[in-house]
Amino acid sequence: MGELPELTPSGCLTATERDPSVNRYRYPRNFRAKTAVAAKEPCMNASTDLLVDAFGRIQEVVEDVVTGLDPDELSARPDDANSIAWLVWHLTRIQDDHLAGVAGTEQIWTSDGWYDRFGLPFAADDTGYGHSGKDVAAVRDLSAQLLNDYHGAVHDNTVQYLAGVDDKDMKRVVDRAWTPPVTLGVRLVSVIADDLQHAGQAAYVRGLLGL
Repeated sequence: MGELPELTPSGCLTATERDPSVNRYRYPRNFRAKTAVAAKEPCMNASTDLLVDAFGRIQEVVEDVVTGLDPDELSARPDDANSIAWLVWHLTRIQDDHLAGVAGTEQIWTSDGWYDRFGLPFAADDTGYGHSGKDVAAVRDLSAQLLNDYHGAVHDNTVQYLAGVDDKDMKRVVDRAWTPPVTLGVRLVSVIADDLQHAGQAAYVRGLLGL
């Protein structure tokens, strides 16, 4: 595992001090290590704790929906509905895009090579917003593993970001294009709401397919 990271005076690990070999930080779902040091949880407060729990629920739905399906089943469109593959890709792209926006970082879609691995016929900055039926149909030949892996990477990145956020940060304005201006807290809740809707839609499509 290597040398253990030092603890802050409060007894928890900061985002920059974490050693990913200790845990993948799907907190709070998987962060329950037994060693004295690893048992120190990320520096979460009540607000970020709730947000991490919400993002974790999205990940659970995504995993449940795509696991066990082959590429043809994932791209199936009963009654021309959005496919499971498109819905999961889109909700993950939105989370990746919006979190990168508030964090001031590059999306892992491009920084970690996911854009190339997916090989979709869209621009690198495309999130699926405003896609036509033809565009939805182009999201095909994707495996459940690939969809799960990208979403898991975005989830881990989200949790890492939230570990460095406190209550006062939630009031920071991140988008002045709206009235009233959008704060960090509002933007994060918006991402959760959008992702949960699409995750639920994906689960419904799986039910329509009888899978």
